[in-house]
Amino acid sequence: MARKNLIGISDSHAPLDGERPAVERPIAGLAPTHKPSGLVGGITRSLSNITQKVERAEELERRLAEGQAVVELDPSLIDASFITDRLGVTAEAQAMLAQQIRDHGQQVPILVRPHPTEKGRYQVAYGHRRLAALREIGAKVKAVIRLLSDEELVISQGQENNARTDLSFIERALFATRLEDRGFSRETIMSSLGVDKAALSKMITVVRRLPVEVIEAVGAAPGFGRRRWMELADLIDRDGQPAKALGLVGAADFAALESDQRFEKLFAQLSVARERAKAETWVAPDRSRAVRIRETDSETTLAFSKKAAPGFADFVRQRLDALYLEYQQETGD
Repeated sequence: MARKNLIGISDSHAPLDGERPAVERPIAGLAPTHKPSGLVGGITRSLSNITQKVERAEELERRLAEGQAVVELDPSLIDASFITDRLGVTAEAQAMLAQQIRDHGQQVPILVRPHPTEKGRYQVAYGHRRLAALREIGAKVKAVIRLLSDEELVISQGQENNARTDLSFIERALFATRLEDRGFSRETIMSSLGVDKAALSKMITVVRRLPVEVIEAVGAAPGFGRRRWMELADLIDRDGQPAKALGLVGAADFAALESDQRFEKLFAQLSVARERAKAETWVAPDRSRAVRIRETDSETTLAFSKKAAPGFADFVRQRLDALYLEYQQETGD
């Protein structure tokens, strides 16, 4: 179902080209705003959170439309944001959006700024999916043009997506990490995503622990949150399996799956590999079980029993140089 026209745009009342807005509206988060008063009662916290997010999205649209000139632009003149916030959109979802716009028109304008380096071109702050759909249809794009700094652009981009709960956990976490890598302060990133310092730190930690190639191959995985992504990072870290994970996600049949299925398959395959790690106990001539040997695809681990053979670990450690030289002599390395 298409969204209703939240900001009252109609072709009969479209502003003339070159018309300037009478009032400059601040971007949410960059200037103080008054929170609506009133108590919410008789509903669950979950429903309250959903309602607040919808209201925030509508408020952003209202601010955008009031006092701002909505113009029509050629899609070929508009470039993507300099920072990516999505890990792909399914062909089905994009086709559905394109059909909604064909049936009902573009109900909400996108936000763009004059391109910082290319005269006569524009750069999207938000509305990438709408822009792609209108390109497919071959129609002009309704847009609001604002002079935005890089900081204002990423705050607008993050807040619009966050208000609509439009991005998955890993997309938001990767967006935050990319912003940090580009030198944006954590205060700016927190404002963009609407999270506190602790939540942001956890989001960035997840991304730092995973190969970016694995994240991009798995995709948005909307069914999985921070806990499951941390568990995946644990699987990759614990057994030293980054190379194995990269090999699994590079398989031809992997990309054919839906994003949630890709996550599940990778997790299952790494879990099986971990379960297959063989462990055996070395029994000494005196029948004591002094050493436990564990072997995976990437390493062999020796665990010395301090109870069965006190001091044996130190004895071996002190002779590692001699053992290694003997190994080289026998193998010719």
